[in-house]
Amino acid sequence: MVQITRAADLLGIGANGGAWVAPLGTTSPGDPEIQPLAPWAPLGAISDDGLVQGFDEDSESFTPWGFTAPIRTTITSSLRTFSLTAWETARTTVQSLQYRLDVADLQPTAGLTTYAETASPAPDRRAWWFVVLDGDNFQRGFYVPQGEITERSDVTNKQDEAIAYEWTITAYPDEAGNTVYHFDRVPETADYTGS
Repeated sequence: MVQITRAADLLGIGANGGAWVAPLGTTSPGDPEIQPLAPWAPLGAISDDGLVQGFDEDSESFTPWGFTAPIRTTITSSLRTFSLTAWETARTTVQSLQYRLDVADLQPTAGLTTYAETASPAPDRRAWWFVVLDGDNFQRGFYVPQGEITERSDVTNKQDEAIAYEWTITAYPDEAGNTVYHFDRVPETADYTGS
């Protein structure tokens, strides 16, 4: 009888996690077990929808005359995104991301913070660090050296909902041509013993 190989410890669940942002050019914390230090700034509580790692790719297939199946397919677009909903909307780091402002522009004077939204926003690329945790068994870090919020959802203000900022962050290539760096602490896969 065929034995089906399965390993519960290789199944990851995004049970917990966090996100941090830093100025462009900030190096990666490098390990999901290490607490990020300044200039990394936390986003605080994220909704229970967690972190969504997005893959958006387009391709072009080439099918020769007389064939019904392609003989080659090429990737014409490959986009990596991360989506999350930030709940701590009073956190200055979160406000600076939502409104494309420097955190220094959000310092209150006599308890009042004032700022304006521009009709012509400039690019706002920053470094991002995302961590996904499943206890001590599964720890995954994603470093985006050049990311920018490219989609913002509407913000609802009502009694039975937390005010939240829902974002999609697009990862752009760095100087090495890479968009996302992965740092995983996961169990080793056992050698396959089937014949």
